[in-house]
Amino acid sequence: MKLYDYILSPSCYKVRLMAALVDVKLELRPVDFHPGAEHRGPELLALNPGGSIPILEDGDLILTESSAMLAYLAAKAAPEWLGSGGAEETARIQQWLSFSHRLTANLGGARLHEMLLRPGDIGALQANGMAALRELEAGLFEQKTRGMRFLASDQPTIADIACFPYVALAPDGGVSLDPYPTIRLWSRALRSLDGFIEMPGIHRLHELKPEPQLEPGEA
Repeated sequence: MKLYDYILSPSCYKVRLMAALVDVKLELRPVDFHPGAEHRGPELLALNPGGSIPILEDGDLILTESSAMLAYLAAKAAPEWLGSGGAEETARIQQWLSFSHRLTANLGGARLHEMLLRPGDIGALQANGMAALRELEAGLFEQKTRGMRFLASDQPTIADIACFPYVALAPDGGVSLDPYPTIRLWSRALRSLDGFIEMPGIHRLHELKPEPQLEPGEA
């Protein structure tokens, strides 16, 4: 299974992280995303006419959307990451997978603007990113009141992996995570999972300061 990968891409990291958590070995094929724009060259456009990465190749199967890659890896190696199969949990997973695209567009857009000088309205990107973080904070807090640590249940699912990287890297785009204690606790829970791997800007649990433990009803 080959992943066309850029080490600084949160979307590529999602796939590397998922593979590590479910113990699937990937052949990494580095892509010169910046400054070479190799993802828009003829070789990779033949695989993905959309001109984006990651690209996952497994025999004749080519996947070009990171959420589909997460689902594929889970289905092959650890179906529990797809949820219990109940209607409510399945719906929550699908809703948060869709929500993750807002994180990519806004927090990811702000990060690209700040780090790679990509054009964009940085004020709007940051404002929309903060609005998404407030929504995520509220969703996680509601889950916490139900006794659940993760987005769809008390066990992590592909929804958590889809949302985590762009949230964790929000400060790269000038968006602080300080106002969101439940997000920070969720991030710690994900970083504590067996098999968790790093990327530049996302560190292991032991490098983080302790977080306060919130009780239901606390803000």
